[in-house]
Amino acid sequence: MLKQRVAAVLSAASCVAALSAAAPPAVAAPVSGTAASAASCNFTIWTAGKPYVTGNIVKYTNGQYYRATHDNPGYDPVISTWYWEPYNCDGGTNPSGGFVVSEAQFNQMFPNRNRFYTYNGLKAALSAYPGFTKTGNDTIKKREAAAFLANVGHETGGLVHIVEQDTNNYPHYCDWNRPYGCPAGQAAYYGRGPIQLSWNYNYKAAGDALGIDLLHNPNLVQNDAAVAWKTGIWYWMTQRGPGSMTPHDAIVNDRGFGETIRSINGSMECNGNNPGQVQSRINSYKRFTQILGTSTGGNLSC
Repeated sequence: MLKQRVAAVLSAASCVAALSAAAPPAVAAPVSGTAASAASCNFTIWTAGKPYVTGNIVKYTNGQYYRATHDNPGYDPVISTWYWEPYNCDGGTNPSGGFVVSEAQFNQMFPNRNRFYTYNGLKAALSAYPGFTKTGNDTIKKREAAAFLANVGHETGGLVHIVEQDTNNYPHYCDWNRPYGCPAGQAAYYGRGPIQLSWNYNYKAAGDALGIDLLHNPNLVQNDAAVAWKTGIWYWMTQRGPGSMTPHDAIVNDRGFGETIRSINGSMECNGNNPGQVQSRINSYKRFTQILGTSTGGNLSC
């Protein structure tokens, strides 16, 4: 499970249940929005540290407008993308730019998925990392979407499981050696979401990158679909795991689907450790690229 390799990303102190290697927390990329004219908008300037309530609209320092999607104490709109969304002066949110996977294709890929894993939740999460499925030509963009969905589908049994199934493991994912401890409780940091995020330090790192306090509120990953998807995209875009590159870089630099497997669970599956699991991921990737009407590229295995 991903808990074994996500632990490998950020911890150099413990080898219990996972390999460990330190990596700095990622920083979320700014959200791009459509600039609005001064003639059609007349909203207050955003102020750091000023409390905002859901529905408030502000003008940011980049000249763009954002609407609060959750109450917050003045978080930065281009960093804290769970609390803010881009807003245009026609009265709606800015379009995501066209996700390369349609809702019909998503439903075809995951016909039996849990209702928690919504297409709209995935689209809402795209703002956290604008380069995700937006880098390179159309072939590369579709390959990245297929590769990401194939891997998270494998992790969750086809987007069926929201949380880790073995509850006996739950108390194991608290590293008390971290200065911030486990404020949500000893057993609060079990695997959740499409990437099965686990361990207190991984919730801390992902939350810091996304502008969401996941260390104190880990249940957001199992209760808010957009947050869950964002943690998966966070890992995909910023973490190398046991590999030598992020899964995103593996696809956009044409290193092949096999390198995404290596970065996600290479220590457990690659180099002949579990060929059945590797082939399962490859089969999903082939099916998804076919649905999207693109080629797989080479180097499918690891």
